[in-house]
Amino acid sequence: MQDKHGLLTAPIAKTLQTMTVPMVAGLLAILTFNLVDTFFISLLGTQALAAISFTFPVTFGVSCITLGIGMGLSANVGRFLGQGDSQSAARFSCHGLILAILLVTLASTIGLLTVNPLFQLLGATDDLLPLINQYMLIWYMTIPLLVIPMAGNSVIRATGDTKTPAKIMMTSGFINGVLDPLLIFGYGPFPELGIQGAAIASAVSWLGALIAALYVLIKRERLLAPPQLSHLWLDWMQILKIGTPAAFSSAMNPLSGALLMMLLAGFGTEAVAAYGAAQRVESIMIIVLMSLGSVLTPFIAQNIGANNPQRSFQALFISIRFALVFQLGLFILMVPLSMPIASAFSQEAKVQDLLWHFLIVVPISYGFQGTVMMLVSALNAMHLPVKAFAWNFSRLFIFTLPCAWVGSQIYGVEGLFIGMAIGNILGGIMAYGYALRMRRREKQV
Repeated sequence: MQDKHGLLTAPIAKTLQTMTVPMVAGLLAILTFNLVDTFFISLLGTQALAAISFTFPVTFGVSCITLGIGMGLSANVGRFLGQGDSQSAARFSCHGLILAILLVTLASTIGLLTVNPLFQLLGATDDLLPLINQYMLIWYMTIPLLVIPMAGNSVIRATGDTKTPAKIMMTSGFINGVLDPLLIFGYGPFPELGIQGAAIASAVSWLGALIAALYVLIKRERLLAPPQLSHLWLDWMQILKIGTPAAFSSAMNPLSGALLMMLLAGFGTEAVAAYGAAQRVESIMIIVLMSLGSVLTPFIAQNIGANNPQRSFQALFISIRFALVFQLGLFILMVPLSMPIASAFSQEAKVQDLLWHFLIVVPISYGFQGTVMMLVSALNAMHLPVKAFAWNFSRLFIFTLPCAWVGSQIYGVEGLFIGMAIGNILGGIMAYGYALRMRRREKQV
């Protein structure tokens, strides 16, 4: 059986490291340019920063459709490749991309028709709606461009190759980062488009990623076969069996973020702006966890396909232990940098103060959040998507959100941040115990 990336035979820790490092580089490039994007938007004022903050839960929510399809593709394609069936993997990839494009196009069409009522429901004030419209109208019209590179990269990673998706992400992020200031502020021959320019820059970068992903899938990996109508519906059902719970699981994050935003809206525009900036910083701080979770799915899927469950559980616990130790170390390193980071994202003292409070409280819990992330990735790879969804739902809606609400009632915005950290810790402890029980049951079989 072909194992050119070592998922079935090479040392587990070394293989995960080899796969994770390129993922970190790719995600770091995109998130760094997103941070630059947020910085440039913040220069337009607190109103613009608050407006873009309201868009985060919605944009990520739509993207969750593709994330779910990508998870379904990665788990199934990885299992096919573990079994040595590359023809089924190629057919499955094509059908998955078609499904993702159809679903995202439908969602974006609905979004175009509901911009104002949706953001009013989230707590956006009338003075922010024009800015939100400028951004979201372009975003909704161009988001289908992102479907193929997102889902396609999941297919490429299912082979064990994380370097190529990383290169695609880095190139896309670079394009976005270069175009952002040019289109936002109108440097040189470019028009000054403000917040609208950020959306256009993203669209152009997505187009570049789309072209690159299609080239790799068709020419190099040969993992895009022509669609077969006789298998289309059955393959869609198989993808959705994992993809639907995975999409809902991913959507829990922006949904909980939207609910937190509604709570924060009651504390003023400054609190919303601070949390929007905090989300961007958070995405950088958990980038290694995101990367490790992404590579853990194809690793476990291929080993399950090759009938090697013990190797899969070893990978899961190596990943959990790493998440806990790494994030604790990162938190310690970040504490002295929290104030300079807060100062970089806003000129207003109130926003800076709230962002600083977030950075010295919430990140200490990221290792426990990572424990749940690793468990969710493993359960999806094992074709247990409903259990994966249940764990992500529990972390957010049974632990984190209730603790955040209680904290906000006791100590305002700062209490909300403390509650978020406590919720993450409780969820991580419970997830670790569940993973131990799963491994014991597997050994008894």
